Formats: sequence, C-alpha cells, structure tokens
Amino acid sequence: MAEIAYPTVNFETHPSRYVHWSLAVKGAVATLTMKVQEDGGMWPGKYELKLNSYDLGVDVELADAVQRLRFEHPGVRAVVLTGGYDKIFCAGANIRMLAQSSHAFKVNFCKFTNETRSGIEEATAQDGAVFIAALNGTASGGGYELAMACKEIYLIDDGNSAVSLPEVPLLGVLPGTGGLTRLTDKRKVRRDMADVFCTKAEGFKARDAVKFGFVDAAFPRSKWQASVDERATAVAAANPMAPDARPVPLEPLEPTWTDADNLDYRYVNVRFDREARIAHITMRAPDSAPTTTSATWSLRAWRELDDALLRLRVNNLDIGLLVFKTTGSRKAVVEADTALAGQGWFGREVQRFQARVLRRLDNMAKSIFALVEPGNAFAGSLFEIVLAADRSYMLEDDDGDNAVCVTDVSGGLFPMHSGLTRLQARYPGDASAPGRVLARGGEIDADMASELGLVTLTPDEIDYEDEVRIAIEERASLSPDALTGMEQNLRFGGPESMDNKIYGRLTAWQNWIFQRPNAVGERGALKMFGAPERPVYDYKRT
Repeated sequence: MAEIAYPTVNFETHPSRYVHWSLAVKGAVATLTMKVQEDGGMWPGKYELKLNSYDLGVDVELADAVQRLRFEHPGVRAVVLTGGYDKIFCAGANIRMLAQSSHAFKVNFCKFTNETRSGIEEATAQDGAVFIAALNGTASGGGYELAMACKEIYLIDDGNSAVSLPEVPLLGVLPGTGGLTRLTDKRKVRRDMADVFCTKAEGFKARDAVKFGFVDAAFPRSKWQASVDERATAVAAANPMAPDARPVPLEPLEPTWTDADNLDYRYVNVRFDREARIAHITMRAPDSAPTTTSATWSLRAWRELDDALLRLRVNNLDIGLLVFKTTGSRKAVVEADTALAGQGWFGREVQRFQARVLRRLDNMAKSIFALVEPGNAFAGSLFEIVLAADRSYMLEDDDGDNAVCVTDVSGGLFPMHSGLTRLQARYPGDASAPGRVLARGGEIDADMASELGLVTLTPDEIDYEDEVRIAIEERASLSPDALTGMEQNLRFGGPESMDNKIYGRLTAWQNWIFQRPNAVGERGALKMFGAPERPVYDYKRT
C-alpha cells in the first residue's frame, strides 16, 4: 500500500468550518458531538473515515473546540463529549490512514492527538469546564483513549456497546495516545485486568467495564439521555464560573508567506534555510499596551508561536534545528507579563496557554538553540525559551548591554510535563539554585548569566559568530534519530508523571514499534488489517 503524499496541513480552523464536530452550548453545559463524515478526510479519496474513525483533520477541529471553550465560552462548566451515530461512539484512528502514512506522520499524529487530550485534562484541572464522555455506542482504540481524557465516562448499556483497546492484538502497535498510561495512572485499573483488557480485541461490555473501573457507570438506552443530562447538570452546578470570566473571541492568525522562505505573523517570523535544514524563529516584543482581548501580545504572539511549531512539526520534516531569537524591548515583555497578573481570569487563562505552548516546544522532535544577542527581548515569559533550549549562546559584548531579564514568572507559572519549573530542571543537583536566580532577578548580563549557569556559552565578540556557526553546522551533521532520542531523554528528566510517561516513555516505544516489520512490514498487522490473511510475525523477543 503506497504512502500518502501529504500536502501542507493548516492547524487553524473555526467552528463555522467544522466538518466532523458540532458544538452546542445550552447554559452551563456544552455538547461536543463527533459525527465524522466518511468522505471528509483530510486527503479525500485516499481512505474513508468509517465508524466515526478519525484522521488528523478531525483532531485539529477538536483541539480548536477545546481551546475556544476556554476563552470564548467560559460560562460552560461541563462539556458532554458524545457520538453522532447510533451504536458507535468512535472507532479510533482510521487504520487505512495510518497504514498509508509515513512513519514520521504516524508519530506526529499520535503526539498531536495526545496533546489535545492533555488539553482536555488541563481544562478540568485548571478550573475550566469538566469533560464528560457519553459513550452512546462502542468506543475502541483512540475512541476509548479520547474518553479517558475526560474526567467521567458513561457507557450505554444496550447489550452490544463496549470499550476496548485492540491495538496490540489487531494492529501490532500500542495505544498511541496514552491509553496504557491513563488506564493505570489515571483510572487506577489493576495491572492484571489492564493486561486482559489490552489483549482482548472485543473489550468489555457495560457490566465488566463498570466492575473493573473502565467506565464510571452504564445507563440503559431507555434512560440514556436523561441520565447523561442529569449528570452534566450536576457537574456544571458544582463547578462555578470565575466571577470575572467573560467571552474572549479568538481572532484569526492568518500568517502570510512574504516569500518562499519566510512565514510571517504579526509577532513571529519563521525563516527557512532549507538547504541547511534550519528554521530561524524570531519573536518580536510587544509594540502596544496590554489589553484583555485576543489581540494582546501575551496571547496573540504565543498563539502564533504555537501555530508555527505545529506547522514545523508536521509540514517540515527535513528541518532539524530551530534557532530562536527575539527582538524589541525586554521592558515591554515584563510589562505584558505583569499586566496578566492583574487581569484575573483572563490573565490566568493566558498564562496557562503560554505554559501549554512551552510544553509543545519541549515536545518538538527538533533541536532547539537560543541566540541571545544585543537588542534581544529574552525577558520574563520569553526567557523561558532560553531555558527550554537544548543550548543557548549569549554574546558577551564589550559594553555589557547584552542582557536577559529573569522575573518571578519563571518560579512556577510554566511547569514542564514533570511538574518542575525550567529553572528547577536546569539545576538538578542544586535545589537552592532557582531561588538564588529569582532573588537576583532583573537584568543579567553575559558574565552573570554564565556564572549563574543560565546559558550554555558566552563567547566574546571575536569568537561568537564562529562558535555559533560551527555549533549549528555540527548539529545539522549528526544523525537525526540519535538526536531525537538524546533530546527526548534529556528534556524529560526529573520526577515521573503521567505526562512524562506518555511523551517520554510511550512516545519512544511507539516510535520504535511503528518501524518494526511486525507492525508495518508487508505482512505486518497494520498493513494486513481487514485482509482475510493473518499477519505474519517474527516471534523473536527483543
């Protein structure tokens, strides 16, 4: 089966353009209904999205809905996630799509869908709407993984509907969006029952699903809708809205290609050096006073960065190194950060969004360098990019004007997947170091940044250009596979959390399994799915 030649993916959408989802808001309860159009795949004619199965386009819409609910519908306190077809909630990721996809696309697809599910979990954890999965029919594979992202799961008891994770017995792969980890770490399912469940292709129907904790309850068809409505109303009533919350419409980003190698947003520019396999990302500091609209720099610039990262991840596989620079006033960045602290609900939502973008940056399978040069705006929230980088180079200029600015936002507003701040992760053997840095705070020149260990190297004006050039050339010459493995290990240090397991451990194993012939060979389980012949396995255990 030939691989699909994927055109450019656009990650920006709007409810008016949804093909597969509908969002209905009634008071404090919203209903997100998944009704996937069979012929509405992102690449028409290549596969059919049968049984409410999904491709990347379906999940792009879901991610957009989750984000808009937080900003545009803060009065919604409970979200019911359900299916639009009878007897089927969701059959998971479309197998024909996966079988025809490149290895890189499969891995990036799983990563994006997992980030969307993490976004659902964060909404519930961060005083947003509580998500409730109303499984009106069978939920298998990614469909059940989507349900597990919700706080509560209810299954229709019609004698037929079931929940299942059939990837191991049917496809020779793992539940790629965190299914194994959420079973044990989130739903606290016993390991032996999880083993039975994950090797039983048909899964568990209502009685056993409730008994062993795979769902929270089951309702008969005659009481289904009334029971779901009653539960959603109760959840919403117990989850009051912040008193100062109000709808904030998200304006479209609409970036433009100023030429073939420059993608330009209002505050972000991405310049491609395709021959060298580098993307130069420049973020501009605020150029106007903070507001409480989506046009304000603190939200607009970070939405632009998020969109650029997604495009780089999926549409630009040959780009191996992201080189970050910033321009403008450090003072303006600090003022924008400070304004958020006084903007109540809106400020908190924006800060939480910035934290999600930074975690997306952590999750890029690309090297990250930060170049701190005169005129930079690496202050406050933007300084987190320096801390997130695999390496940072700061020019030590003669007059000492080149500086960064560390503020208290680095003390806890932007946790990594491990729960640590990036300052804590930077000093794994010195628990007091983050406190010393934050106490020092303010403008920090190259000498002090080097002494504090805030940057990797501080070459002087004679050596800076050559050292940076050599480092970039060397990085681009190394094996991308080895670099991805190395970076994934180094970025995901510290305490283990559910997210760390998913993005560090699971991503690594799924990445490996997706390349094995038992899964993707000509007679592998993924390629043979739906065929009358059984897959052929190499039974040597590795």
